[in-house]
Amino acid sequence: MFRKVNKIHFVGIGGIGMSGIAELLLNQGFDVSGSDITESEITENLKQKGALINIGHNASNLKESEVLVYSSAVSMDNVELAKAVEMQIPIIKRAEMLGELIALKNTSIAVGGTHGKTSTSSMIGALLSEANLDPTLVVGGLVKNINSNSKLGSGDIVVVEADEYDKSFLQLKPTIAVITNIEKEHMDCYLNMQDLSDSFVQFETQYHSQLWLSNLMLMNQKKYNQ
Repeated sequence: MFRKVNKIHFVGIGGIGMSGIAELLLNQGFDVSGSDITESEITENLKQKGALINIGHNASNLKESEVLVYSSAVSMDNVELAKAVEMQIPIIKRAEMLGELIALKNTSIAVGGTHGKTSTSSMIGALLSEANLDPTLVVGGLVKNINSNSKLGSGDIVVVEADEYDKSFLQLKPTIAVITNIEKEHMDCYLNMQDLSDSFVQFETQYHSQLWLSNLMLMNQKKYNQ
């Protein structure tokens, strides 16, 4: 994708997960635009870094966009998504774009789990930085030592937070999968606890990933399937 397009539009660009990807693309020289329903410190920061930010969703926001990225929080009847379909602009989810980004590096570390994803991703990034490996980092929260939720590194390693909501982490194919823990959560996206556990297994195995486990908690299926 990245050799074919330059203008990328984000619907819901103010979200913590979306903004990190948008900033990373800005730092790589892409022409980034986006919209959100409210102005925030995040949207202002992206604007200062060169993104074209529109407050409110409007079909005219797409302009010359070549790809539209949206998050799971955006309704499929969103006016900008509808316009992209009309204009035959490719539409991809945030997780798919993240998957495209990690494919650019030789080694990718994706951190999944119910709790501790941001902290664990940040610590791995800090350790790699201390080892002078200068990793690329994309997480779902503000990292104090870089004052951002993403960083473009010059090294061959990328560390990302892998969100299990809507099974979006299955869009990632990391060389190393880290699972912090598994607990009952996001049951609006999963049939039961077994379905959730099976999705984590798929996350770990779908690309011959190495697996790191931290406090892995596999819940009793009978207890949670009621």
